[in-house]
Amino acid sequence: MSESASASEKARYGLDSEMRQMVLDTVAQLSKRLLAKGKVLEWDKKESFPEETIREMLGPEIGLQLLMIPEKYGGMGGGAKDSYILTREMSKICLGITTAFFAIQLGADPLMVGGTVEQKKKWLGAIAEGNALVAYAVTEPGAGSDVANIKTKAEPVVNDSGKVTGYKINGTKQFISTGGAADFITLLAKTPEGPSFFVIEKGTEGYIPGRSEEKHGIRASQTSQLTFTDVFVPIENLIGGIPGKGFKQANQVFGYTRLMVAAMGLGAGQAALDIAIPYAKERFVSGSLLSEKQGYTHKLILPHAIRLEAAGAYIEEIADRLDARERDLQVEGSIAKYFATETGNRAAEDAMQALGGYGYTSEFEVEKIKRDVKITCIYEGASEVQQNIISTFRWRTTVKSKGEFYGAIAREMDALEQSFDDAGCRYYAAAANALNEAILLVHRNRLNRMQHIMFGLADTMVHVEVGAALARKAAAADRAGDAAAEKLRLMSRIFAHDAARTAHETIMTILMGTGIFDEGAINEFRASVDLTEIVESCRNLVPAMDRLADIIFER
Repeated sequence: MSESASASEKARYGLDSEMRQMVLDTVAQLSKRLLAKGKVLEWDKKESFPEETIREMLGPEIGLQLLMIPEKYGGMGGGAKDSYILTREMSKICLGITTAFFAIQLGADPLMVGGTVEQKKKWLGAIAEGNALVAYAVTEPGAGSDVANIKTKAEPVVNDSGKVTGYKINGTKQFISTGGAADFITLLAKTPEGPSFFVIEKGTEGYIPGRSEEKHGIRASQTSQLTFTDVFVPIENLIGGIPGKGFKQANQVFGYTRLMVAAMGLGAGQAALDIAIPYAKERFVSGSLLSEKQGYTHKLILPHAIRLEAAGAYIEEIADRLDARERDLQVEGSIAKYFATETGNRAAEDAMQALGGYGYTSEFEVEKIKRDVKITCIYEGASEVQQNIISTFRWRTTVKSKGEFYGAIAREMDALEQSFDDAGCRYYAAAANALNEAILLVHRNRLNRMQHIMFGLADTMVHVEVGAALARKAAAADRAGDAAAEKLRLMSRIFAHDAARTAHETIMTILMGTGIFDEGAINEFRASVDLTEIVESCRNLVPAMDRLADIIFER
């Protein structure tokens, strides 16, 4: 029987601040020794998977994997917020290494959410002891991350009395991180009862890892195809002991793992800005520092610094909710992944531009970061998959709740505006209200069949929800007298314009771009939905950006 919902696990909320700092100190030491810049660049250049280094990170002297394992199975009992912080900081060093390390966590997750007590003791215990590299084998050549369409089959094997003793597995998995080196994998295959997860050990007859793929980025990670030909797996290796539970387990995993991929995008984007910002404070062009030029600061740096801060605020909120044992946060995981990875990718792109010719050279690392971070927009469900999830589920929630979901956000932001003005809360509220009406308009006219329209709604949904998280963080910092309070307030105010602008563009596309509304219908909608606040969101925007640049560039 699975103990994933046991009282003991429900009580696990993560590390205390002292233990968390110890983990961060360990990562800082890794960046100077095992993961020093020279080594990282060499692995990237040679497309070398440093298996020995990864295994050393799992050994008794470091043991980073212990953070994610419950204490009762030999780990530290870290929570989602701890894993987020660790993943973010490691991603600043090298996304290839982080991907290899994350594969262990991802591979362990089906056991965490669905394993029996005995399975957890055996397999999580092996990870805790540092004896196992692990891989998560779900993606297939024709199905991607769509677990409903996997083709790999697991046929029951029965004994003379008709009792199932195991399964024979046939099929192929594609793009499996650490697949070629993993000591065991957690594999999703179709049983007669439905998708099910299995543990398969390295060296099992018929299980053949392919060669590592040659990749654009994350070259320090290993990515392999895995093939399975009549691979016998004993019944003890069926995760949870009951077939047909894999789809539910995979969805539980996605809500968490997509948050960690969001952390990867966030960490990589921050690493790129951490190179571009100091560069601008030293580089003279046409008689002044780059850090004094709006064309540099306001175009290439500030938008990304703001969006990365907003992404972090949202990820932290969702991690806290996960640590409070809240379930069914798959949509929130999709929002975090979509926004943070796209933001990190664009931040790296503009950081290359910001460094000019130096940004194109390997010595300054930004070009490596750009090559690496792109994969975060693709694996664990591409950005377009996330847009589809976000728009579909939030549309359903809005219709079912008769607008209460975004109505509640609008009321919260209106209330926050009363005590915390000039942080853009009024514009978040206006965008949320307008979004509500846009969703209902789409629903009434069956425009949810137009994917382009749904993607536009997804972008607005993301900006409203992420923006509200940033506003809450700014308000909390203000109440606490935090030194970062002014910076966060300015960021919230500027991002509110992004949210309002996105909402306005989406609404105009629905009203005018679809070609189904006449002038009377367009004017009727405009009359019923006050867009004044949205249109005016750019008021005093440039002085706010000037002041934020003063803070970020220490002018």
